[in-house]
Amino acid sequence: MADHGPQIKDDETYEALRADGASKEKAARIANAQANPDQHPSEKGGHEPPYEQWAKDELYSRAQEVGIRGRSDMNKAELIEALRNH
Repeated sequence: MADHGPQIKDDETYEALRADGASKEKAARIANAQANPDQHPSEKGGHEPPYEQWAKDELYSRAQEVGIRGRSDMNKAELIEALRNH
């Protein structure tokens, strides 16, 4: 297993997530959260409604916040998929 330097706190989890197809950013985020005893990434997140209940403009704004490329050409379903896989 490769050592990914100090920015990745749990190399084993990072490698497993990358092997499953997660992006580098997503794998790093999850691996680091699992390595931090103050975070609980397996617990359900916030209290926002599911993306399907959001308006397309809200989805677009969120996609813009997180830097999803090609968002202006996406329909609502594509925005939801891009946000979930980011």
